[in-house]
Amino acid sequence: MKPCLSQATTMPCSFADDVNSCADAGCPALEVWLTKLEDHLQTTSIDATRELLSRRNIMLPAAAYQGGLLLSQGESRRAHYDHFLKRLDLCQQFNIQTLLLAPDFTQKTESTHLDQACAALAGAAQWAAGFGVTLALEFRARDTFCASLDTALALIHQCGEPNVGANLDVFHWYTGPSKFEDFALLTRDRLAHVQICDLAGVPRELATDADRVLPGDGDFQLLPILDVLRRLGYDGWVSLEAMNPTLWRANPKQVAEIGYTSLRKILGLAVTESAWSARPI
Repeated sequence: MKPCLSQATTMPCSFADDVNSCADAGCPALEVWLTKLEDHLQTTSIDATRELLSRRNIMLPAAAYQGGLLLSQGESRRAHYDHFLKRLDLCQQFNIQTLLLAPDFTQKTESTHLDQACAALAGAAQWAAGFGVTLALEFRARDTFCASLDTALALIHQCGEPNVGANLDVFHWYTGPSKFEDFALLTRDRLAHVQICDLAGVPRELATDADRVLPGDGDFQLLPILDVLRRLGYDGWVSLEAMNPTLWRANPKQVAEIGYTSLRKILGLAVTESAWSARPI
């Protein structure tokens, strides 16, 4: 498995600052926060941005998030799809192969919504395929539907498109209704991306994104999950996504360094003693 840093972990920083912090930390890849990239391109050309990425040896394997595609209607749906197509073009321009998709199940869910969502997911996947992009559907613990891994996999299976897989965000897996036996439903070809973090001293029912901490600093049993992924043959990207305001206020270069070090350690990759000793207590 390959380590990657999410730009959400250093949310207040600019796209260019994240690229430089990531490179200085020795991490080879960034999970893009699309709004950052879009803001960056308001003042910097695509060619100049590619040159920055090339010079700093940074890959962009995945991008987060696209929403509004599954249940929106009318003008709202047209606006979301216009945005989606622009983002697919960005993914193609920067060779971003995976686009994370947020479900729309935030209100009471009716049975008719499920057929609509499956059809919309299939349609979105067909558009994405034309740009060489895989969609990674995320389940979210607090949503009214698609809150668990098994439901996300059922939607993916029903939509029937080969370029759709699940985004396994360990935070939502642990704080939602997912069960360990759900992993029996997961196959390598239906796992598109992985996001990892930890949670310390907060009841799962009350946990929010702001409570995410670095892997290894909390209570999540991450190693058994990673063992399952290894048995599946997953060799893709594992991104550190920790949207914690305490990390946002810290030195971004230090956050990138300690984040990358903690990620490498939990993945069982080599970590130098000097890098680990630099970690704040």
